[in-house]
Amino acid sequence: MQLIQQDPDLSAYLAADDVIDHHHPLVCETAARLAARAADSYVYAQAAYEYVRDTIPHSADSGDMRVTWRASDVLAQGTGICHAKAHALAALLRAEDIPAALCYQRLTHDAGTGHCVHGLVAVRFHGRWHRQDCRGNKPGVDAQFSLAGERLAFLPDAKSNEMDYPVLYAAPHPVVLSVLKSAPDRPHLWKNLPDAL
Repeated sequence: MQLIQQDPDLSAYLAADDVIDHHHPLVCETAARLAARAADSYVYAQAAYEYVRDTIPHSADSGDMRVTWRASDVLAQGTGICHAKAHALAALLRAEDIPAALCYQRLTHDAGTGHCVHGLVAVRFHGRWHRQDCRGNKPGVDAQFSLAGERLAFLPDAKSNEMDYPVLYAAPHPVVLSVLKSAPDRPHLWKNLPDAL
């Protein structure tokens, strides 16, 4: 799939904001700890990905009722849905000067009763963007960090009106962020996830 860089200025994908707050002390501390064990930026990017994928449970998998959306809060509370976890990974990557974008899929939601937008991260290496899915693995889901072919959690099925959105966003999509910020708890969030962008 051809990914579309929304902002022609690559520095936009290194920026900090209220969501991807990579200047926050906890984000900096976590990034520094992971970087200390990494031989290069590729090894660091994989370590950051695996840290978010494996040590921060997806709140729907774990049954956690809390809703997080800011990267530092995801790391502090140790919970989040795919979008929140993508924000945390983007912050950890940007903290070490690795360009990171947010991207999305439209997938079937809740056993076929509708659709929802799923959040991913794209990381830039060797002049190309590579999508990664840090939502967390479980039976039937085996996402892996890869620059040699995507290893995402889900493959969209066009027959079910699922799709990959090709745009790479420097900041969270406003529709997604609004739903996250307004949700009082995860069950409410789960019922009100956007079904399309």
